[in-house]
Amino acid sequence: MQGKKNYQEKLFTSFRLSDRIPEENFYRRLKEALNLEFLYPLTQKFYGESGQKSIDPVVFFKICLVGYLENITTDRGVMNHCAMRLDILYFMGYDVDEELPWHSTISRTRQLFPDDIFEEVFTRVLKLCIEAGLVSGHTQAIDSAPVKANASMDSLEIKVPAEELEEHLSKVRVQSSRDRKAKENKAPKQQQKITASKKELQEIKSRNKKWSKDQDMRPGAKNKGSRYTSNKTHYSPTDPDAKISVKPGKARKLNYLCNIAVDTGRHIITDVQAYLADKKDNRYLQDATRRLNRRLRREGMIWENVLADAGYSSGENYAYLENKGIKSYIPPHGTYKGGPEGFKYIKEENYWLCPQGKKVTYRKQWVRKGSLVDDYFTRRSDCKGCPLKQSCIGKSHEKRITITAYREEYERNIKRVNSRRGRYMKGKRQSTVEPVFGTLKEFLGLRKVNTIGIRQANKCMHLAAVAYNLKKYLKHTAKRVKSGAAQSALLFPYKNSLQKLLSPLLRNLNFVTAILISTRKTA
Repeated sequence: MQGKKNYQEKLFTSFRLSDRIPEENFYRRLKEALNLEFLYPLTQKFYGESGQKSIDPVVFFKICLVGYLENITTDRGVMNHCAMRLDILYFMGYDVDEELPWHSTISRTRQLFPDDIFEEVFTRVLKLCIEAGLVSGHTQAIDSAPVKANASMDSLEIKVPAEELEEHLSKVRVQSSRDRKAKENKAPKQQQKITASKKELQEIKSRNKKWSKDQDMRPGAKNKGSRYTSNKTHYSPTDPDAKISVKPGKARKLNYLCNIAVDTGRHIITDVQAYLADKKDNRYLQDATRRLNRRLRREGMIWENVLADAGYSSGENYAYLENKGIKSYIPPHGTYKGGPEGFKYIKEENYWLCPQGKKVTYRKQWVRKGSLVDDYFTRRSDCKGCPLKQSCIGKSHEKRITITAYREEYERNIKRVNSRRGRYMKGKRQSTVEPVFGTLKEFLGLRKVNTIGIRQANKCMHLAAVAYNLKKYLKHTAKRVKSGAAQSALLFPYKNSLQKLLSPLLRNLNFVTAILISTRKTA
């Protein structure tokens, strides 16, 4: 007989979320594992003594975590999703008939709390992973990747000289009402003024001309209005902290730089930070090292090895890591040559020997493009009449060698990188930190930040890292729960051997018992 379900809402019902959520459910297990009670004293100073009650800070962080765990990048989307899931309601501590916070409350609360609160949540979750044995500590892999900012390239404004700024802004205000431009310019006056030198502007102009002419495969190439945008000539009025950056094969976008450190033991994220995307990676290595080393030492761990790509290479970084007692496995950048070809370095007396046996002696040490370099010169009389003069120095009067002041640190690092262990470490880095970035961007909501400003972007990156570490932690703790049979196998690892030894005795005992029983029945 065919059944037919007739639905009619009840006026009164008896319903408990805890009865409907399975014991193995992810959010039920997360609720039991994650204790955020420490947030109450930390956030107390950001609230007043009177007025309407705000959202619970523990609930706020749980809602944020749900967004990254479910790969939802908008606050409105997160709240709509929470309202439809019983297990998430149970995780947040809401009943089915309770009204959830408004999505704008999430945005305002995120702006209310400083970066330190989000970093403290990240550190507490990392401590959980350390206590569970998921972090080895001795080897850390560091890498960075651009994360799209919440600003469009169409909203870019051109930087102008200081004397023309007011006139330019008046034109922009009129134009913004017609075109797709930012309604409010959030950039400070200093950022709106052009600071590039004439030489830099000429280089950008030449590059722009070549780009619009030669790169016919790019969108907008050979068009009259095509342009090569640069941070030296343009800025974003929507998000002044977002910087133009590009990777090979990718389009130019407004990005932030996400820098992470990953432990090579179980791929737990041990550090995360948002940086401006217009600087090289090596500018941020020392800052990340100080923060991570302090965090690991606080937990009683000794950091021994750091793995990174050539973008983090610099003599200053090699020297800094050596002073900290950390071995670097960072390939040198392609610009490092180790010295001129055919010249021999005499370390004891600190000079170079040319192929003709002339000394290139040390003269001075100075800073070039932010890096410390040494200058070596020959005497004019040494180069005068030399048969190799034309190929060696051309029309100059003496040979000049300008080389990094950290040559010894470079050479020690290169020796480690080229060793057998160095080749192993390279594979370890590629299999550790790069998949983590892929997971963050594709599955944990870090493909784009939905906030404005580098401080807000830093909070988003910390929350994504917390979500990643929590998933690793719960997966690990689930594997540690053994069944009854598995636990008995651990208690009796020699069960099979004992059975083999005792089985003949048991058979003989059973035989003797059977004879005694039959004899008693006969009697």
